[in-house]
Amino acid sequence: MDQAVRVLSTLALKGAVHNLAGQYEAASGIRIDADFAPTLALLERLRGGEGADVVILTREGLDDMIRERRVVAGSCVDLARSYVGIAVKAGAAHPDIATGPALRTALLAARSVAYSRIGASGILFAQLIERLGIASEINARATIIPQGFTAERLVTGEADLAIQQISELKQVGGIDVVGPIPRELQTPAVFSAGRMAASSLTELSDRLLRFLASGEVAPVLRASGLEP
Repeated sequence: MDQAVRVLSTLALKGAVHNLAGQYEAASGIRIDADFAPTLALLERLRGGEGADVVILTREGLDDMIRERRVVAGSCVDLARSYVGIAVKAGAAHPDIATGPALRTALLAARSVAYSRIGASGILFAQLIERLGIASEINARATIIPQGFTAERLVTGEADLAIQQISELKQVGGIDVVGPIPRELQTPAVFSAGRMAASSLTELSDRLLRFLASGEVAPVLRASGLEP
């Protein structure tokens, strides 16, 4: 009988989960049936009654689900830390983003900057350009997407710079990741996983959670742009 654990995951873990799914099924015989969206979109879907066995969200989002008794607190594990980065189209010049002033100059020089409206990276970036005093200039010509991968707008030529979690930028071909926004200007997102209280696959879900938090997964997380 086909056995599958239903996983709803933030986009930041999409590359890692896809790379791990085949390995996990071969070792355990259990299939990972995964769907991906930004944390805020997943929270809305879960509150609307969508079912899952395991969820991977920002730590804040998972804590909300624990408070609402949708996720079992004792099942939760922290998986990875993630930083917001900047990408350009493959072959394009890499702007200097090493310091706050250099980043400000690079953003103002871009024809358009692509960022996500509801993702954790988009929320951080919106706050950042306010702090840098350039929100009105950037937003006047920004390419703001509701959700998805901002780097796709580099490939289509709609934007010169794309802002997103580095692990999400790396999901798109034809682009170069310049690097992270200066660390002092951002707080890393922590992505965590837990078992849904309504899941009937308690043992299988907990087994998957142990695997995702294990040392053997760490190299895959690093390769996808995350810090275990």
